[in-house]
This record gives sequence, C-alpha cells and structure tokens, in this order.
Amino acid sequence: MARSSALRRLKPTRRGVLIGAGAGGALIAAFALVPRHYASPLVAGKDGRVANAFLKLARDGTLTVAVPACEMGQGVTTLMAQIVAVELGADWAQVAVEPAPLSPAYADAVLAAHWAPLWLPTWLPILPDVLDDPANGLTRLKAERGPMMLTVAGTSLAAFEQPLREAAATLRAQLIAAAAAQWGVAADGLDTQGHAVVGEGKRLPFARLVDAALDLDPPGEAPLRASPAREAPSRFPAGSRLPFPRLDLPAKVDGSFVFAADVRLPGMVHAAIAHGPQGDCVLSTWDAQAAARVPGCLGVVHAKGWLAAIGVTWHAADRAVAAMEPRFRARGAVADGNAIDAALDTALAKGSPKRLWGRGDPTALLEKPSLSARYDIEPALHAPLEPATCTARIEHGRLELWLATQAPEAARREGARAAGLGEGDVVVYPMAAGGSFDARLDARIAGEAAALARATGKPVQLTWSRWQESLASLPRAPVSALLEAGMSPDKQQLLGWRSRIAMPASLRETAARVLDGESAASARRWQGSADPLALEGAMPPYAIPECAVDHVPVALSLATARMRGGGAAITAFLTESFIDECAHFGSSEPLAFRMAMLGGQPRLAACLQGVAHLAMWGGGADASGQGIACHAMELAGPDGPRQGYIAVVATARQADGAIRVETLSACVDIGRVINADIARQQIEGGLFFGLGLAVGGSTGYAAGRPLAGHFSQLGLPLLADCPKVDVVFVDSSAQRQDPPSLDMPFDPGDLGVVAVAPAIANALFSATGLRLRRLPLLSEGV
Repeated sequence: MARSSALRRLKPTRRGVLIGAGAGGALIAAFALVPRHYASPLVAGKDGRVANAFLKLARDGTLTVAVPACEMGQGVTTLMAQIVAVELGADWAQVAVEPAPLSPAYADAVLAAHWAPLWLPTWLPILPDVLDDPANGLTRLKAERGPMMLTVAGTSLAAFEQPLREAAATLRAQLIAAAAAQWGVAADGLDTQGHAVVGEGKRLPFARLVDAALDLDPPGEAPLRASPAREAPSRFPAGSRLPFPRLDLPAKVDGSFVFAADVRLPGMVHAAIAHGPQGDCVLSTWDAQAAARVPGCLGVVHAKGWLAAIGVTWHAADRAVAAMEPRFRARGAVADGNAIDAALDTALAKGSPKRLWGRGDPTALLEKPSLSARYDIEPALHAPLEPATCTARIEHGRLELWLATQAPEAARREGARAAGLGEGDVVVYPMAAGGSFDARLDARIAGEAAALARATGKPVQLTWSRWQESLASLPRAPVSALLEAGMSPDKQQLLGWRSRIAMPASLRETAARVLDGESAASARRWQGSADPLALEGAMPPYAIPECAVDHVPVALSLATARMRGGGAAITAFLTESFIDECAHFGSSEPLAFRMAMLGGQPRLAACLQGVAHLAMWGGGADASGQGIACHAMELAGPDGPRQGYIAVVATARQADGAIRVETLSACVDIGRVINADIARQQIEGGLFFGLGLAVGGSTGYAAGRPLAGHFSQLGLPLLADCPKVDVVFVDSSAQRQDPPSLDMPFDPGDLGVVAVAPAIANALFSATGLRLRRLPLLSEGV
C-alpha cells in the first residue's frame, strides 16, 4: 500500500482553480500530481474583464458566472450563481450566467472518483483511496486529462461549490483592496454588500472598481465568509417570494429563451434523419429520386447506419426522408423483446454471479429461504420533451457545434471524428436542454451534424424527430432479479437477505461511450462485466446480519444507458418492494418493521417518521391504499461523504384497468439547502418522473424497433392523472455527530425519483391484495 500512501501525500493544498488576470498574467493553476497551468478559458467582452476561471466583471457592474454544467431544468445555473452572489456580496439583479467552455479548469474530480470503478483497473491497490477521495492525485489527473466535464450523478454541487466560493472570495478581496487604496484605509474593516464595497461610512460600487481591482494580483488565499449560501426550507413555504429567483424563468415564460433548435446562422440549412434499428444494422436501399421530387429538398447524405435529407426547412427534409423509404439490413443480432427476456431468464437461472457487496454470508441460511420473489423491469425511454438537435458549421478549418449536451467533451470528440479535424479545431457551444433525464449523455448527434456540414459545405441544423428520438436513443437497461429472505422462527426479524440481479453492465457501457469514445455497438462488449454503479444502492440500509448482493451480467443485442435516478431507481424498487413483502410475511406493520432495523441510520429513520406524520400514515392496513418506501444515497465529496435520504408514502388504487395515484408525500433530508425553491422543484419533478416510470415510460422491441415510439404510446401520466404532492425537508442536525457535515448539501435530482415506484407498488398491494413485481406496474396484465 506504499503507492496508495504516496498518492495521498500528493493531494492539492487548495481545491479549485484560480486565474490571475493582473500582473501575474492570465493563467490558471490547477494542482494534482504536479502543478500545471492552463490558458484562460474565459474571454471578456470589450467592456469587461476576466476576474478568474469562473467570473467576469463588466465595467457596468454586470457579474457573469461561468457554469460548468448543463442546465436541463434542474436550476444548476441559478444555484451556482447564488453561491457566487452570497460569497461576493453581489446584487442578484446584476448577476448573469453563461456556459463554461471546455477546459481542465472545470474538471469534475468528484465524478471521476464516483466513477472510478468504470475507468480504474480493479487490480490497482489504491482503488479504495480513489473511491473515497476526489482530491486524490490520480483521480484529479483523470478528471483534467479529459477533461471530465459531465453533468451526471448529481456531482455538480460537490465538485464546484468550493471552487465557486473561492473564486468569489478572491474577487471580493481584490475589490476591497482597490477600495481601501482609493480611500486610504485598511482593508480589514471593509466588506462587500449590495454589489459595492462598504465600510468607514462609505460605499463604492463594483462598477467603479473593475480595472483597479483586476489590475491587482489575486491573493494566494482569500478568506471565505463564515456561512455559505443557505436557505432554511421552513422559512420559504411553497409559493413564497424567494431572495434568489431562478435566472432562466423570465425568458422561458416569454419565449425568448434560446434552446438548441432556436439557433439560426447565415446560410443555414436543415436536416432530418432516419436511423437503423437497434442492433447490428447497415443502410441497404433508399430512393434518392423520391427525395428530389419533394419541394424544398436540397440533397441527400448517407452513412453506414443512417440516411439524412437536407432541406430549406426541417419539415421539407423530414418529408424527403420519408419519401426515400430507407431500408436497413441486419448483419447480426438486433434488439428483440423475446430474446432479451430469454437472456435475462437464462442469466437469472444459470448465470455466474459476481458478488458486489456482502455482510456475513447468507448462503447457509438461504438454502431454504423463508420467502423469495422475482422482480422484472422493462427497458425505459428517457423521452425528454425536446428532441435532440445540433447545429454544425465548418469554416476555415474549424468546426463549431451548438447543442444541448451533458457531455461536451464527447460531443467535441464525435464532431472532430466526423469532420476529419483534430479536437483542438472543434468549438462546442453548450446549450440548455429542454429536459434530458440523462439522454443528452449521448453525443452521437454531434458527429452526424458535423458529417452533414462537411458533406454540404453549409451550416446544418439536424433535429431528430420524436420517432427517431425513441428509435435511436439508448434506453435504461432491462432487469430481472431474484430476492430471497430468511426470517426468524416467529417471522418478526429479518436474518438473511440475498439479491441476485441480472442486467447488463449499463454504467460501464455508458462510460465506454462517454469517456472513451466507443460506438454504441462497440461499448456493448462491456455488458457482460460486473458493474457496481449499475446496481448502486442495492445493499439494503437495514441492519440485516447476513446480507449479499450478486450481479449476474447479461450481454444483450440492445445498447443501454444511464437514466435519471441511476442504479438507485432500479435497486430501490427491488429492495423496498421485497422489504414490504417481508413485513407482510410476518404480519408486521411495514413502517415499524423498517424502523426496527434502522438503529444505525437515524437520518433515514427521521425521514420515515416525518413522512408518516405528513401523510397521516395508517399502518398500511388492508384496503387503505397506502404504501411506504425509503432510500439512502451517498456521494464522496472533497470534504467527506454527502448523504441524501428520502421516504415516500403513496396513496393509490386500481380502477378501470389503470393505476390511480391520489397522493405522493415525501420527507427529504439533503443536508444544507442552498435554494429551497429549487430543491422543492427537484424533488417534486423527481416524484413525477418516478411516477412515470412506475406506470409507463417503457417499451418492448421487435426487429430492433421500439414498440412504443411516441408519447401517446408510453403510458405516461397526463396532467389529470397527477396526484397531490406534499414535500417537507428535514433539518437533521440533531442526528449528525460531525458538525462539518452541516455544510455538505446533497443534490436532490436523482433522489426524488428512486422511492416512488416501490411506494406505489406497496400501496397497490394494500389496496388490492395483489403484489405487482414488474415495472411498469400492471404490465403483467393483472
């Protein structure tokens, strides 16, 4: 372990990166294994200055925050701007945001540590250190070399809150020093407030200090404010006016917000596309003459796996694609629902399991389990409201790409490959996404648009139709699982537990595409590997003496991808549904049964108690229609692990062959809440997304084509189907023994999704006496 210790000694002494725009020069210092310098990633306009890697200050006082994350409706641009505004003492009305450019300055070392099992060889003895420590030199090096700039898995707060505070504190120190010099006083007695330096009975606005402040060298270590950005949820009930309203809402309300499909360039043409079925398929035949007869069609471009038409409008291009009636030929296996089910059945019955986690060994206890149950989950589509769009322009040996992407480095790589250029000759302009749910981790459209721009010699905007979004997008993986439990003789205690879960190594597959640039077909080779992140959260949080989680990897003809909620949205359904079965097996009250095993999880127990009070839990009695579920998530941060906890009570019934969910109540603990309104929005949005996955959102496949390709076929809840939702946040400081943990917020984006499906399934058991073990619920036809 000497190598591990050596790497620990090479941690950075200051997390985050700063750029000196004064006498020291515009260079960013980032520290990992050795100090390195990068060119400034930001460019100021003629009336402004670059302050550091995250901030620009204009001479009219406008402060611009560079946001190294994709805005997908989750409010990350507002959150990051708020962190800066509080630390700097800025006026919210003078704060703006812009997407951060691709640069190692914005490398996400927290994600690199979280995803270490996907890129680090497991034989390295330092693996535990890397998993626990985003500041580890090897992890930091991996993040910066990409650079690993991905918006996924809820790492943005953990990765960037501290660097943003440091950037703001540095600018604050420069502004105070400039004001102190003008006033001829000591800087110690000055502060910033309301976009001005204040003290000595005087006030000097930032706008009058821009050049004087940024001509100074930044301090090596600027002190942070004693209290970071924080909002107590109890202070801001739903509907109240918040001090930091979302920056993006006014433009979204009046229609002026610019999404990827709103981009317009001189001489731009439009493109529509037809992809081949999922699997090993190539373009075979098409009628180019039919396209030529479509008014507005300007030409046809084809590749091995797709056919596109160019038009003066997108509708003309789409009609031309349809007129050509493209046909694709299967060279190998294509996605087929029967074959997928057969592969999962075989793996579950005969596959070789890989033990991912264990406590004790339940093998002997479960030779004759007290009860066992099989659960199944069908492939699910992301189905964002906005279909994929990318605009590409090639001029003077440079490719420019405008698209909504969670993986800008992957988009740059795809574009460079298709355009025949080096990655240094590609510029990505990240756009906000009209929903994603992790669909925009897929950057293939960047390569397609670049190929079209190269072929036509014109700027091209490519938009996938709704059908193409469903056909070409990579779904959440299908799952089959066998869960077994060993109960005490009186059936009141759970003594043994084993989860045997058959599914592809979906996160390894995703990482191969996003991090390594492999094609969807090539990345499928990883499906047969053990994948702890695909099954994240599978180890129950309960105190079960003998417990094990086994992964049976399955290779399918269907490429798969991460979806909002990650592995936890899968494993929480399995665990919380089966825990409920164990409770009913011994005629135990479901809440009390869980609480008895949560002595070591006080924050999760507090959420269960809180949601029981909120929902007026009646014990889950027969015909009550109430069901309960909970889950815990954890993420390693630069200052220690961060946890998020949620408990959900659903009230549901079955009527006219459909599921009616009447209420969803949630009690949530995400530590320090930075923006109460956004936190509530994230949880509420997650609850509705989880509802969609519980009652619909899935598709089968036949001949490589999805059987549900349009919104109307996905069984998603309509507005009239949406339940009443109640959400409360817990102040769990009483349960925390480590005071620094009070300052560790947990991202709620995935957390809101995970416990909804099991809560609804348990509610339906209470209402009907039927135990539904397949997602979507009622897909078994009961």
